[in-house]
Amino acid sequence: MTTPPTRCGRGRMLAATGLAAAALVLSGCAADDGGGTPVLTWYTNPDDGGQATIAQQCTEASDGRYRIETSMLPTEASAQREQLTRRLAAGDSSMDIMSLDPPFVPELAEPGFLAPVPQELQKTAQENTLDGALAGATWKDELVTVPFWANTQLLWYRKSVAEAAGLDMDKPVTWDQLIEAAEAEDKYLGVQGARAESMTVWLNALVAGGGDEIIVDPEASADEMTTNLAGEAGTKAAEIVSTIGKKGLGGPGLPTQRENEAMLQFQGDKGSFMVNWPFIWAATNASVEAGDLPEDLPEDIGWTTYPQTVEGHEAAPPLGGINLGVGAKSEHQDLAWDAVSCITSAEHQADYFVTNGNPPADPKAYEDERIKDAYPMADAIRDSLDIAKPRPQTPYYNEVSTAIQQRYAPVSGVNPATTPEETNTFIEQILRGERLL
Repeated sequence: MTTPPTRCGRGRMLAATGLAAAALVLSGCAADDGGGTPVLTWYTNPDDGGQATIAQQCTEASDGRYRIETSMLPTEASAQREQLTRRLAAGDSSMDIMSLDPPFVPELAEPGFLAPVPQELQKTAQENTLDGALAGATWKDELVTVPFWANTQLLWYRKSVAEAAGLDMDKPVTWDQLIEAAEAEDKYLGVQGARAESMTVWLNALVAGGGDEIIVDPEASADEMTTNLAGEAGTKAAEIVSTIGKKGLGGPGLPTQRENEAMLQFQGDKGSFMVNWPFIWAATNASVEAGDLPEDLPEDIGWTTYPQTVEGHEAAPPLGGINLGVGAKSEHQDLAWDAVSCITSAEHQADYFVTNGNPPADPKAYEDERIKDAYPMADAIRDSLDIAKPRPQTPYYNEVSTAIQQRYAPVSGVNPATTPEETNTFIEQILRGERLL
């Protein structure tokens, strides 16, 4: 049997010259099938097989015009970013469709690594995407990727604790109220205090919830970029983080606590309030069904919009999810965008939520009865995604986020009077090449 020709000539050339980058480029090469049908490679984030299923469905819907194959990226977002950036910089022509974490979109768009989104698809996406998700797919006022699914954090609470503390959860609540309630009831707040991406997620939501942004001008060059962590909103954010840390309200495991650990604490006797992603609902119910948690626990769990940083100022819930982009060097850009249009349809977004637990970016998908049955908080998720704010959108996001993690963890060491300004200086020195991370 004759081996189908690959479409990564650059990769073969690199291999012939013995460059170390050859393995990286070649590992992404896809072959046309025996009948000459173009093969599109979709680099996916890890999941339970939902993307492979959608790839098969969209392949069938293409009526033989193309075939989509999936190639899974590493588990860690930072490793995903590194692999994608290296491949795109090397001109890898197999980068047909890529699942992209919203914070890394500007870094790939700025140097021209992403193919332009066709005007018709831009219009469709803008008309059928929740505002928060749309903001995370945009760079310099232009849609450069298409949201596939979106994510946001809710405020989860134990109804019994909220009632004992006298909080009306039908009304907006503030972080100060939650701190006071947890302290009065001798309970723990579920937050993510580890030196990890979750720290940047938390801090950004606090600052944005105070009506400000961490970066003054996200489009500025590295030499001219300034940060605003020491402003009024940033100082209030630091006060919240510091208070939770110094009073031990985050629990004994706070210095290493991420989303899963926060969930486990929330499920226990000391649980009270928690900010976290929607996955915790399915995970909690699964543990109940397995007999690992009390049967009546789900009845004591409520949910509402993310807490307000400042009373009376609309909260700014974190934005997560995945956008789809097409590589600028892909040899099948038109077909790839056609596939993206299929993958991101409301029907497929609804299917993906039900089977893999990842919320839709398209508001129409929330009308699916299966979603309402599986996720009773679906309306809260949709509404939250409309006001969600992306993390700092800048080509230098990795440097900004890593610097924040180094200065705000452990949270017990945060000093509202000094940490914000020291972090401003640290970030700016890094961007100017005066210091190293």
